[in-house]
Amino acid sequence: MADDLLRDLLRQVSRSFYLSLAILPRPLREPVGLAYLLARAADTVADTRLIAREERVRHVETLRHACTGAASDVAAVARACAPHQAHAAERRLLERLDEALARLDALPAADRAEVRAVLATLTTGMLFDLARFPGEDAASLAALDTLDELDRYTYLVAGCVGPFWTALHAAHRPRLRRWDLREKSQEGVNFGKALQMTNVLRDIPSDLRHGRCYLPAADLGALGLVPKDLLEPGAGARVRPLYRRLLATALAHYDVACRYTLAIPRREWRMRLACAWPLLIGLATLAALAAHPDPLAVTAPIKIPRATVRALLTRSALTVWSDTALGADAARLRRRITL
Repeated sequence: MADDLLRDLLRQVSRSFYLSLAILPRPLREPVGLAYLLARAADTVADTRLIAREERVRHVETLRHACTGAASDVAAVARACAPHQAHAAERRLLERLDEALARLDALPAADRAEVRAVLATLTTGMLFDLARFPGEDAASLAALDTLDELDRYTYLVAGCVGPFWTALHAAHRPRLRRWDLREKSQEGVNFGKALQMTNVLRDIPSDLRHGRCYLPAADLGALGLVPKDLLEPGAGARVRPLYRRLLATALAHYDVACRYTLAIPRREWRMRLACAWPLLIGLATLAALAAHPDPLAVTAPIKIPRATVRALLTRSALTVWSDTALGADAARLRRRITL
């Protein structure tokens, strides 16, 4: 694979993740980068709303099979979906699927197995999403049923990355040989769930407009609400108890994510930074969501300013060497989150 696939193209399709990828030790960049690119390609296909849902399901299943090493017509997927992409980088990613899959096949056997396993779970999450939310707009709004279903969803689309990340690092970094892989893999699950729960809470307004309600119907019902009520002005105040509960769930996951990050040996500073950055940015984003008077009424996703992101990155480059200092940075952000 040409270097620009894991460098320029990956940076264009995910600026935030690219930061963590670029700082990783070199042997880890290719398997982690390939996993991200192939998952992003499948997600792009799943989100191509100009194509009928049934066709998108078939295309995601084709990519799912291709990632296992099975012969699959990924060129047909690219021909069908690439022309509909508004972003040139996503179009180029689909056009280079054969290249990415060939490089996946060329990975060392252990790395290849880890990448294929996590892609199998991630694409399961995408297919679940396509089946669970059959419409494309507010008129066809559907909701998850329970908090357990929401928890399963956050595992399928993000939590599963934690064990993948942990296993790859443990295999490549001798300083991690003393890690309890079962324990750290579970903590990694919490890390991924923290980030995805933040996305769920941030994206509620846009998801509702596209027919998806990740706030469980059972818990809405306990508040005297149905999913369509969330589209009405003033719904934010009525749903606030459930919103706070989900904020608390995300915060509990972040507490585990912080423990995971601080357990990384200080001399593994690259891995530490790659985890500290999403941890700190995620906590800052959760704080912004918690502080907003009506997060359901916003027309654009709530984000922290770029200057804040730069400050977090700069400071963490200094505190990464100290458990006390890095932990204090996370604790300061945590204290800003009022439930």
